[in-house]
Amino acid sequence: MQDIISMLIGVSPILVMVVVFYFFLIRPQQKRQKQVSQMQQNLAKGDQIITIGGLHGMVDAIDEDTVVIKVNENSRLRFDRSSIRSTTQQEQA
Repeated sequence: MQDIISMLIGVSPILVMVVVFYFFLIRPQQKRQKQVSQMQQNLAKGDQIITIGGLHGMVDAIDEDTVVIKVNENSRLRFDRSSIRSTTQQEQA
């Protein structure tokens, strides 16, 4: 009985570190990934977006797995939906 208690006391710092690691690193990352996935599924034509590579543009067309981004009047680029990092709200002038 004494051996079991001393073993639990010896292992408890490692268990505490695992729990802290989960709540401060793993869980927030999972929540962020879920938000990004939701945003990518809810993209609509006309949304202002930023890609993972930093390209700013407007969604011109959406397919199941791809998005056509209008960069300026003459340029349209096709990206995978998963390469969209975020949407931005552009002020209406």
